[in-house]
Amino acid sequence: MLTTVLKDPTCFKFPTEFNPQNFLNEKGKFMKNDAFMPLAAGKRICLGESLVKMELFLFLVAILQNFDLKSPVPREELDLNPNVSGVANFPKPYTLAFIPR
Repeated sequence: MLTTVLKDPTCFKFPTEFNPQNFLNEKGKFMKNDAFMPLAAGKRICLGESLVKMELFLFLVAILQNFDLKSPVPREELDLNPNVSGVANFPKPYTLAFIPR
């Protein structure tokens, strides 16, 4: 099951929570983690994986080029843990301000 791989404590420092440090090395640089497979693997892999990755990159770059992002909630008060159900994890709703540059 894919969720089992994504929550493996031998592959992730913080397997049960969303934490960017799962993808950073000791120096704070991005580190590719082969255990991270959001689009599946093997014969069930998503056929549009490369297209999805390119589109996401372009979408995020366009947002970051044109807007400053700010949370109305202080960083200390943010809860980044997802709502967990028996089937999947669902992100909680967040408010984010997009301020034109």
